[in-house]
Amino acid sequence: MIVKFLSWNVNGLRAVSAKSDWRWFAETDAHLVALQETKAIPGQLAPDVARPLGWYTFWASSEVKKGYSGVAAFSRTAPLAVTMELPEEKFQGEGRLLHLEFPDFHFFNSYFPNGGAAELDENGKPTGRYKRLPYKMGFFEAFLSYAEVCRKTKPVVVCGDFNIAHRPVDLARPKENVNNTGFLPEECAFLDRFSDMGYVDTFRCVHGDIEGQYSWWSYKTRAREKNIGWRIDYFFVSDELKSSIRDAWIENNIHGSDHCPVGMTLDL
Repeated sequence: MIVKFLSWNVNGLRAVSAKSDWRWFAETDAHLVALQETKAIPGQLAPDVARPLGWYTFWASSEVKKGYSGVAAFSRTAPLAVTMELPEEKFQGEGRLLHLEFPDFHFFNSYFPNGGAAELDENGKPTGRYKRLPYKMGFFEAFLSYAEVCRKTKPVVVCGDFNIAHRPVDLARPKENVNNTGFLPEECAFLDRFSDMGYVDTFRCVHGDIEGQYSWWSYKTRAREKNIGWRIDYFFVSDELKSSIRDAWIENNIHGSDHCPVGMTLDL
């Protein structure tokens, strides 16, 4: 059976769902759709957006701040179980993770933290340190521990906005960004270790080191027009599913957010 997955950081679902770009969801033939940075609770959305017909829908919204973070998952079939957030309390409350268990795999939809604003020295100059980087790296470690526990029972599929460009090929200007969060050595090293532990970047598995393929572009510099972007949205599968990968892609023709959707198909 071919299973199609899609993931999109919508950067505000209330805004995106009011645009023509949201036809993307109505027209999809995917079996599982994951959204990140929804910035909403279901009650703030139109019923056909919050609970569309033909889908089982699940939400994890921020409890610490309104209009912040949040993830949602839409499935054509009912999962065996659904869990919100990581087990560790200090990484709960921001609506960053949904875990859906299916007969053949564990599915994680996550909006991983970013590093936050740069810290400044007494002269107002950047120090190279980022306020939320310790939280971000702690979240990744807690996620990896949780994924490894789940992986003991069945394979893992994880998608979402990782807020890390893994290697130089994954962003347009790597040399200019080596000191910026999202491409710091410790961030890239985590994805190195994640890969070494048997989690496969499905896009690179299918396409190799193809260049110029990104999933996020800064609004500030109109970077999308110039394709000055970063690939920070991923589908990873645990190595047990590597032989099941049939395709992986980036839907850079879809607008409406500063991110575009990414997708994957598995033959299960």
